[in-house]
Amino acid sequence: MVKLLIGHKGSGKTKKMVDMANASLEKVNGSVVFINKNHRLMYDLKYRIRVVCMEDFEHVTNIDEYIGFLYGIISQDHDIEIIFIDSILKHADVKLEDLEEFLGRLSNISEKHGPEFVVSISQDIEALGSYINQYKILK
Repeated sequence: MVKLLIGHKGSGKTKKMVDMANASLEKVNGSVVFINKNHRLMYDLKYRIRVVCMEDFEHVTNIDEYIGFLYGIISQDHDIEIIFIDSILKHADVKLEDLEEFLGRLSNISEKHGPEFVVSISQDIEALGSYINQYKILK
């Protein structure tokens, strides 16, 4: 399953995502991963959450490489239950026009390999296409 947290920059998406990630530890038996652009949130997340900072992986430059990167994370830990991806449009040159394909691929990964994805998008919902309606929008 892919869940989306959508809103303009400064609307509190990251804080909400951090709170969701920390709270998810009470509900899951497996692992939780939080992917962020930089190291800024490392100390806001509980120690049991695996934090991945994308600036450490500067050679992940497009959605194909990003998907491969996610497969690598999933393959090394088969107990991952939730992967949080904060501000996807700031990662790996993911552009608004790439988002439909990217989210579809995340949905396929989730169905096949099990982890749930929670993705934040810094954009007004009106700017996204109708494809967005197939995903659960978090408030």
